[in-house]
Amino acid sequence: MAQRTSRISAGLAVLALVTTLAGCSDNSGDSAADSGDLTVWLTVDARESWPDLVESTNKRFAKKYPDVKVKVQYQQWTSKNQKIDAALAGEDVPDIVEMGNSETTNYIVNGAFAEVDPKDYDNSKDWLPALSTACQLDGKTYCVPYYVGARVGIYRTDLFEKAGIEEPPKTYPQLLADLEALKEKHGADDEKFSAMYMPGRYWYAAMAFVKDAGGEMAVERDGRWHGAMSSPKSVKGLTAWYELLDTYHVGDRTKDNADEPAVVGQGHVGMFYGNTWEAMAAADKRSGGNPELKGKFDTFAFPGPSGELLPPFLGGSTLAVPAKSKKQEMAAEWIGLFTDSTSQRKLIEVDTLPNNSAQLDEVPADGVNGPAAKAAERGWVTPLAPGWVAVEKSNIMQEMLQSIATGKKSVQDAAEEADRLIDEVINEN
Repeated sequence: MAQRTSRISAGLAVLALVTTLAGCSDNSGDSAADSGDLTVWLTVDARESWPDLVESTNKRFAKKYPDVKVKVQYQQWTSKNQKIDAALAGEDVPDIVEMGNSETTNYIVNGAFAEVDPKDYDNSKDWLPALSTACQLDGKTYCVPYYVGARVGIYRTDLFEKAGIEEPPKTYPQLLADLEALKEKHGADDEKFSAMYMPGRYWYAAMAFVKDAGGEMAVERDGRWHGAMSSPKSVKGLTAWYELLDTYHVGDRTKDNADEPAVVGQGHVGMFYGNTWEAMAAADKRSGGNPELKGKFDTFAFPGPSGELLPPFLGGSTLAVPAKSKKQEMAAEWIGLFTDSTSQRKLIEVDTLPNNSAQLDEVPADGVNGPAAKAAERGWVTPLAPGWVAVEKSNIMQEMLQSIATGKKSVQDAAEEADRLIDEVINEN
């Protein structure tokens, strides 16, 4: 998911492919060719949230390959790419790796992954573009969509009721009216109360407004990428975001959303914009939330100023077969089982969105992920530029938003400065 995804640097991706390192990852195991193993690197999300899916896939796989042992090794998002880079620099590589959908570009550009045929996979014609586009280069496909998550509106049902709000908003004017009601009812007695919690450096939220207005973060012209934050449409979206923040957010405007569940759990927030799991995390002490708020959060598809649903960043994962794997065909078959319609239904059962639009209809409309399924069809990903990772590493977007949120710069001036900085790094490879 979006906040569980860590980015690689362009330099590391190249280094992994052209340099021979002295050692490999501690998790790489014995050579698959010698041991008969199929080595699969998944992130800890699979172990923590859908271990039954991993087990059932391995059982199905064993029916065709009874003598092959599938070795599933779980990686932390924070260290996963460093281990992948080290393994790819040698010859002893995992046969399958999980990638964040926004991580794949540099690896694919540098030839790290083997080509796969979409026709071999269920629902490939309906793969969500935010996942499938990240897997493609020059008309070829190099990874398979796995799962996705989409941000939605999350609100305190009890605070809505006390403010006389009977249902979550379906239009943007209704959203603003509800926020006014929350602010009037609860803000008068609580100086810390945010009708809408929207920290200033929360760039996934701000860019959703940019996309809703028809803007872009960056565009490609004549083979080179350029920042597009200062275009009229992008500025319109940034302005809408700022007005929402400026009117309904109370508190530090220099924060990001990393501790959102913990902040919401303090009880001073009526509504926020986040991943569906954060609705539960805000009431879970393991995330810094407040257990006393359990059962008091619900979700809704967040309406945008355009009149359509606010387009959410689709953070998700893909599965790829390293080009150096000695079991490419077998690895591709395991991925096929792990991502087929049956497996996607298991993900839906644990409140995770499927990799394709056809099965979004199977997500219970009245469940926590129902609104996310609606919003996912308008989802987007970051620009598939070789140097976009450098943009994020430089915190260009966050610094732009903070300067707007704190009043240090106008929207137009901040956006123009961001474009200048984006142009300096986005074409790095």
